[in-house]
Amino acid sequence: MSTEAGPAGSSRRSRARARRTRGFLAAFALVMAALIAVVVTGAALSLSQGPRLTSVQVDPAAAAAASGSRMILTANQALDSVTADQVSVEPDVPFTVDASGRSVGVRFTVPLWDDTEYTVTVSDVEAVGGGPTADLTSSFRTPAAEVFLLQRSTSGDDAIFRTDLTGERAVPVFTHPHIEDFRASGDRLVVSVVEDDASVVLVTDLAGENRRELRLPGDGIITALQVSGRGDLVGYTYSDRALDEDSGRESVIFTQSLRQADAEPQPLEIAREAPSVVDWLFVPEATAALLIDFAGDLLLTDPATDGDPTALGAALTIDGITVGTFQAVVERIDGLRVLDLTDAGEEPLVPAEGEESLGVAGSVTPIPGGGTVRLYSERDAAGLPIEQSVVHVSDEGAVLPLLEVPISDGVLQTCVAPSGRYAAVLVAPDLVSNPYDGYLQPLPHNLETHIIELSTGDGVVTLAGSAISWCAVGAS
Repeated sequence: MSTEAGPAGSSRRSRARARRTRGFLAAFALVMAALIAVVVTGAALSLSQGPRLTSVQVDPAAAAAASGSRMILTANQALDSVTADQVSVEPDVPFTVDASGRSVGVRFTVPLWDDTEYTVTVSDVEAVGGGPTADLTSSFRTPAAEVFLLQRSTSGDDAIFRTDLTGERAVPVFTHPHIEDFRASGDRLVVSVVEDDASVVLVTDLAGENRRELRLPGDGIITALQVSGRGDLVGYTYSDRALDEDSGRESVIFTQSLRQADAEPQPLEIAREAPSVVDWLFVPEATAALLIDFAGDLLLTDPATDGDPTALGAALTIDGITVGTFQAVVERIDGLRVLDLTDAGEEPLVPAEGEESLGVAGSVTPIPGGGTVRLYSERDAAGLPIEQSVVHVSDEGAVLPLLEVPISDGVLQTCVAPSGRYAAVLVAPDLVSNPYDGYLQPLPHNLETHIIELSTGDGVVTLAGSAISWCAVGAS
């Protein structure tokens, strides 16, 4: 029997291969058609919906701690131009907008409130080349506030505590036999202590660990300790312990980097001389400093540059500088003035409504976002003080009472939270039986820090201690 296929067998195999080929091609065509349909449908759906949000970048803790943090919203396609008018933030807060490609950046120009949900919406965004518009919306919540406070002791070590605004979770993070002052900056504590009758400045992390000592200009005394968020600088006034009419440095400003462990202190020089100062502050969000020298001259200078200082006339005190606006409240001989540090323009401080009934004006603390916290002392017919009051004054002069303090007590300092949500009022109760300690920057033994919500005037909590980390400089 022959094993070779004849013409009929060959024909049958050919027809079978042809059927299989046609079946494969038909199936392939169906799959491709389905894929094309999916792609076309997806593209059509995308075009019909407009741009969509694909990712969000934001650091809620950083946004609540300092101004300048950003939220970046990224879409699934390149966007046409986006303006600030298309962006809203709820609750309302000042911001700037920058957009490029698929991303929209929203920069918050003041720190945000703690423990608050924020919603950012970019309305009517459109893809490059046109198509339907859409809204990009995202929300985040800031963490609850934490602060640091100093408690000096009459029988043991002084301590810096970290606590929430209930006061129920206070934890000591740094102890020392003699703490003069401290500042909190970013991820660091900068602490001024006294050892062997001379000042020492220590830097730790926020847990009080990884302690290191800064180099100082000499064996002397440190006061007016401050930190600058921009440039990561520490600054202070330094005085030699041995002073006479012909030698020694007195109340000279020094600055140095906090980034470098072995950074040398640099004197703040004007016309190649380091002046003695009676008052000074770092300008928020800058490396510049505003100071009053022993001659009473108000000067603006920047230790990070070689430029000449700007002379701003005579002044008695610097009450504060507003975050984000570079406006300083200074006291001149003719009263309190608001000075614009960008162009040296100035105007009188807006008077509080009914100011005559409030009494004699004292310190003024600017609030980020607008308004001030002011201290008044009411006097009797003989001119003697009978009561102190702390009030919130809006930019238009409207007054909201915050705290009334009897004359038996004393208000030592007012500070405002970086977000502008709270005021902190440092009170020394019962001054007659509350003696000052013997420190270089003396304070009464018993101190209370009253925290008050500025929008309502309601008290939040009263904490034992002083030097709350919201303050730019310590009480004096």
